[in-house]
Amino acid sequence: MKTLFSIGGGVCQRCNEYKTRILPDWNHGKGHEDELAKLIRDIKRKGKGKEYDCILGLSGGLDSSYMLHLAVTEWGLRPFVFHIDAGWDLPVAVRNITKLTNKLGIELHTEVMDRDEMREMQLAWFRTGMENLDSPQDHAFIALIDRYSRELGVKYILNGYNVATEIIADPASWGKDGGPTGDSTFMKDVIHKYCSIPIKKYTFTNGFKHKFWIPYVLGVKTVKPLNLVPFTKKQMLDTLVHEYGYEPYGQKHFEDLITKFLEGWWVPTRFGHDIRRAQLSSLVVTGQMTRDEALDILKTPPLTEEEGMELFREVAKKLGLTEEELMAYHDMPRCTEKFKSQEKLFNIGIRIYEMLGIEKRIRR
Repeated sequence: MKTLFSIGGGVCQRCNEYKTRILPDWNHGKGHEDELAKLIRDIKRKGKGKEYDCILGLSGGLDSSYMLHLAVTEWGLRPFVFHIDAGWDLPVAVRNITKLTNKLGIELHTEVMDRDEMREMQLAWFRTGMENLDSPQDHAFIALIDRYSRELGVKYILNGYNVATEIIADPASWGKDGGPTGDSTFMKDVIHKYCSIPIKKYTFTNGFKHKFWIPYVLGVKTVKPLNLVPFTKKQMLDTLVHEYGYEPYGQKHFEDLITKFLEGWWVPTRFGHDIRRAQLSSLVVTGQMTRDEALDILKTPPLTEEEGMELFREVAKKLGLTEEELMAYHDMPRCTEKFKSQEKLFNIGIRIYEMLGIEKRIRR
């Protein structure tokens, strides 16, 4: 491990929170062998006699891909593996998903979203002027997990979130417009105000259903097993490349065209936020990278202007917009509109989860 903290002052609040709240329990994934073994036994016991013993959403990204590798090859689980095709998959992601599932002998269940609805919803979010433009895809992912857990009767959902690569969340000051991703009240308000066609086939969920009814009434547990094993980002990538011929994306979340466009060009140029600051901070505090190494990376934009413009043209075409129309959204005033949402309840829930030790992410 590389040097993590300097001696003396100048240590930020996030680093201190990591040292006091996260590191003692997590310990870089070490010392959790008994906890992991019990979790695997419980998953297998609850799944006995069923076709699947857990649910795993596979984006093709590094975290979900590595978790699938461990779940099948080391833990002996039988996951129901699903993928959302919202029309934005990049060919490299499709290749990676295919390599993984074929070699592991896993059947992939692909949920193909209605193209017209998804296009209209994506346009609606652009029309608001909000920063949080990934909501249509993100909410669909959460909603489908909730739906599959009810339909399959499976009692465990494997979540790829992990301290090693994701402990630092985006600053709370970023993307404050809109509402929580899992909040159907917010989603439906935007749809009502900004969609020009009815949205009938899209699957919704809400905080009550996702955070209370499904886990505490139906007994479906969302678990984060990657936090119970020691690894680094480099070790994850090396394993996937060696075992499956996995092709790296260059940056977290770059397996998806719209997300790559938003995080690599749109948000930095329109809002001045570089999501790599949070991503690299996670690697710095966990000792996988020095601060100077991270700062060197940040000296170069996530995409060149040529790469950004190429994605810009492709996104405009898929949305049915001219380049001038898409640029007009880029240059419009930022969103100041207030949408209906359950944000206060979500925030209370997060604080309760933090106090209970369930929520392990630094959000300040």
